[in-house]
Amino acid sequence: MIKAVIIDDEPYASQALATLLKKHCPEVKVEALCNNAKEAVKLVRELQPQLVFLDIEMPYLNGFEVLEMLAPIGFDCIFTTSYDQYAIKAIRFSALDYLLKPVDVEELKAAVKKVSGRQQPSLQQQMELLLQRYHQPQTAVNRIALPTLDGLQIIPVDTILYCNASSNYTVFTLKEQQKLVISRTLKEIEEMLEEYNFLRVHHSCLVNLDEVKKYSRGEGGTLLMTDGAEVDVSRSRKEALLKKLMPGK
Repeated sequence: MIKAVIIDDEPYASQALATLLKKHCPEVKVEALCNNAKEAVKLVRELQPQLVFLDIEMPYLNGFEVLEMLAPIGFDCIFTTSYDQYAIKAIRFSALDYLLKPVDVEELKAAVKKVSGRQQPSLQQQMELLLQRYHQPQTAVNRIALPTLDGLQIIPVDTILYCNASSNYTVFTLKEQQKLVISRTLKEIEEMLEEYNFLRVHHSCLVNLDEVKKYSRGEGGTLLMTDGAEVDVSRSRKEALLKKLMPGK
């Protein structure tokens, strides 16, 4: 059994989540519901849960501030939130899980399943990435957490050469000829890296423009990357690429 605590300032939302867990996730035992963020800090310290469902938008303390008060983190965390662009981007960047309200049953089951089978010695690093990213949303954080088929990899962003779509996965090509298969779509990766110097040059390829050696003109054109690979540029994305490569023209 996974011992869990639900923290949400809306009593109806926390009770609804507890009901869903009881019905669809019998491996989770909800030890307590808490509707006050300040009391939640004390409760988590006392109960020492393995999993915390944590609302982000709460009065007095938001979910991230609760985590900071509980550091170092020794439990898994699944965030619950209404849409919050910066919060969701921070969570994705650290490869942690979140559920949008109202909570979808299948998404809940998938998130709990990941917790059940997870072996994460890097949890503290993920939390550090999350808080750094949340506090500095306009500042480029130099590391990113990526969920792979074998677990989790935390890598420097500047080691990424390009990313290729593969169904619901993305294949990362890194420096030193290393490849990673990531369980995220290319669209999600594009959103995560949009403020870095990355550009979608084709519907199935996102490139690090700092790693482009040469652009050859054509209908769309071709990029020669620093590892010798050639990447086709779609005609529809050619103009955006040239603006990036030659910003003053």
